Amino acid sequence: MHYVIICSVVFVCVYGPRLWVNYVLNKHHKHMPGMPGTGGELAIHLLDQFRLDEVKVEQTQQGEDYYSPADNKVCLSPEVYTGKSLSAVAVAAHEVGHAIQFNRNEAVSLLRGKYLNKAHAVQHYGVCILMSIPIIGPLFAAAHLAIIAAIVGVVTMFASVMLYVAILPEEWDASFNKALPILEKGAYVPAEYLPAIRQVLKACALTYVAAALSDILNIWRWIAIIK
Repeated sequence: MHYVIICSVVFVCVYGPRLWVNYVLNKHHKHMPGMPGTGGELAIHLLDQFRLDEVKVEQTQQGEDYYSPADNKVCLSPEVYTGKSLSAVAVAAHEVGHAIQFNRNEAVSLLRGKYLNKAHAVQHYGVCILMSIPIIGPLFAAAHLAIIAAIVGVVTMFASVMLYVAILPEEWDASFNKALPILEKGAYVPAEYLPAIRQVLKACALTYVAAALSDILNIWRWIAIIK
C-alpha cells in the first residue's frame, strides 16, 4: 500500500506539470469567431509593430511552437497559426516575445543558447550510457551494474531538469514581460479573458521544465529494463 502511495506521489510530481500544461493549452483552444485575427496574423502584426521586419513567421507541420534564433523565425503549429483561440493568441505572442528578446540582444535571450543544447546532450549521453550497460554488464557483478545504472539515471535526471530550470527566466520574460503587456495594452483580447491568457502564458513558460520532469520517467524505465 505504501509503495502504491509513493509511486502515485512520484508520478504526480514528475508527470503532473506536463499534464497541467497540456490541459491549460487544450482548455483555452476553443475557436472564438470574435477574435480579431489568427495566431499567425497576430505574430506578423506584432513583428511589424516592433519593426522586426527580418523575422519571419512560418507554419510548421511538427505540431510545435517555437522561435528559432538560428533562422530568426517564429514557427507556429497549424492550430496556432490558423487558430482563433485564447491559446493561439497567447502562444503566438509568447514566441514573438522570444524574437524580441533575441533581436534586442537582451541578456536573458542568451540562456537558451547556453543551456538548452547542454540539456539535450545530457539526456542523450545519459540514455546512451544506460543502453550500453547491458553490453558491458558481463564484465561487472550484477550489484555493480545496478549501482552504475542508478547513478547514471539519477545524475542524468537531475542535470537535465536543472538545465531546463536555467532557461525558465527567459521563458518567464517572454510570457510576462513581453507577451502579457503587449496583449493588455494592445487590447487584442477582451479584459474578461486576461486571466485565461495569463494561465496560458504560464503554461508556455513552464513547457520546457514540464517536459524535462516527464523525461525522468523515461530514465527510470531504462533503469528498470537494465535491472
